Amino acid sequence: MESIISITDKAIQQIQHIAKTENPDGTKGLRLAVTGGGCSGLSYKIEFSESKEKDNVLQFSDFKVFIDPKSVIYLKGIVLDFKDGLTGKGFVFDNPNAKNTCGCGESFSL
Repeated sequence: MESIISITDKAIQQIQHIAKTENPDGTKGLRLAVTGGGCSGLSYKIEFSESKEKDNVLQFSDFKVFIDPKSVIYLKGIVLDFKDGLTGKGFVFDNPNAKNTCGCGESFSL
């Protein structure tokens, strides 16, 4: 199951840092999803949330990642990274399945 996505060490560290304030009791997991919208047609969504009945549940370090069944087909093979250089700061989705991405990297099409 863990082969659905990969998360870099830098992203894991940032998720753990954010979880201290947004998920202090550790009851939520990191939800990765794909929604319609954005300039390329599909957008990534990342947030802390509760698990839902049909979620794929992945264990990374000391946190869980939840991915709904519909999003799995779009997220399979992605690498979640965190960039904090001069050109910006934030989570970056490296999606080998994306045919087109927008300039900001927050939306894509297949």
